Amino acid sequence: MSARRTELSRRGFLTGSLLVAAGTVLTTACSTDPTGGSASGAKTTLNVWYHAYGEAGTQQAVLRYAREFTKANPDIAVKVTWVPGDYASKLNATLLTDSAPDIFEIGDFSEAMVRRGQIAALDDVYGSARSDFNANAISSVTVDGKLYGVKEIDDVIMLYYRKSALSKAGITPPRTFDELAAAAKALTTKKQKGFFVGNDGIGDSAGNAVWSNGGDLVTPDGKVAFGSAGALEAITALKRLHDDKSLLLGFTTDWWDPAAFTQGVVPMQWCGLWAMPTIEKELGDDFGVLPWPAFKAGGTPVVRVGGWTNCVNAKGKNLAAAKKFTQWLWVERSALQRDFAENYGFHVPPRKSVAASAKKLSAGTAKETVGLAEKYGKHNPGTWELAVSSAFNAAAAKIAGGQGDPSALLADAAKKAQREIDKQLGR
Repeated sequence: MSARRTELSRRGFLTGSLLVAAGTVLTTACSTDPTGGSASGAKTTLNVWYHAYGEAGTQQAVLRYAREFTKANPDIAVKVTWVPGDYASKLNATLLTDSAPDIFEIGDFSEAMVRRGQIAALDDVYGSARSDFNANAISSVTVDGKLYGVKEIDDVIMLYYRKSALSKAGITPPRTFDELAAAAKALTTKKQKGFFVGNDGIGDSAGNAVWSNGGDLVTPDGKVAFGSAGALEAITALKRLHDDKSLLLGFTTDWWDPAAFTQGVVPMQWCGLWAMPTIEKELGDDFGVLPWPAFKAGGTPVVRVGGWTNCVNAKGKNLAAAKKFTQWLWVERSALQRDFAENYGFHVPPRKSVAASAKKLSAGTAKETVGLAEKYGKHNPGTWELAVSSAFNAAAAKIAGGQGDPSALLADAAKKAQREIDKQLGR
């Protein structure tokens, strides 16, 4: 599930915390800001935070994992804290207090959290299994040569299209941005819009545009790269989708939910692999998947890879136990990793061996999606904090909406973003 999809928490069955000791759920708490405590004779109680996943069964699954861990390690109790709403803001605030969790997950990895000393290095947790994690899972959590998290799931985000709708209109699945814009316009009628990228009309499209024209958002050494001529060219082209009025805006749910696509409101939507079971249930095989197309011939198709990463609080009192739980669940227990990836929406296991054995991802459109991620996957840089991404997206929205000089808007955003990144890196 994407880091921006915490709104789905309304579908969760419980908010608050459950304490697991000796393999049994002992207590229920109503607070989403709990404090740790011992239980049933356990020497240590770990407080483990999860954002409120929307896929049915996910919360029950993480509680089951906790029970299995405490059964094998009865001296360590686990308090599972399920956090609804704005998870990132709640986590950042709680990390500054004595109630900070021992273990927590984050969406797009944050290099700034490493620089602030909030995340522990986990190289020892990986051990010999490091080589079994895919390149994206390793690179996304690496800072100055050390690993500061273990990827739980890779969330692949791509373009869904309705085969019958495109075929009826005589449209070939788009391979360049010009073809995508033309298809979106041709598929727009009085009853429907041609394409849904998000209720704000931007979603991931601006970042995709930059990557699709051979550019980057931020370089590995922390230099803003989205102010280039190629980035400007591709972002400016997004205005065509708005001028053609071919984008769905203000739907009842956002791009992370496939409802607009499955209900026939749009024949093309940017959404994630997690939604594929629902789409298959509603549409059968009447859909296909594509990367965001290359901006032009010679460009680069794009599939965004997000997901969630397990991190250990570097300042926590239970560091050794937290590392033990992280290693047990996300490195050693391949069956549980496969369960988490396959049975609550579709996600790609970051472990290569686990992904290869995931039967539900080994055939059909799901397998095709995994292949697209391997070939075209891009993840946001570790410096892509809210202040940085907000400056970029605000400029992109104005450019796409025809509000100001594109070159000046992007240059100003690049300056703002660079100042923020320099703060992160202490420069």
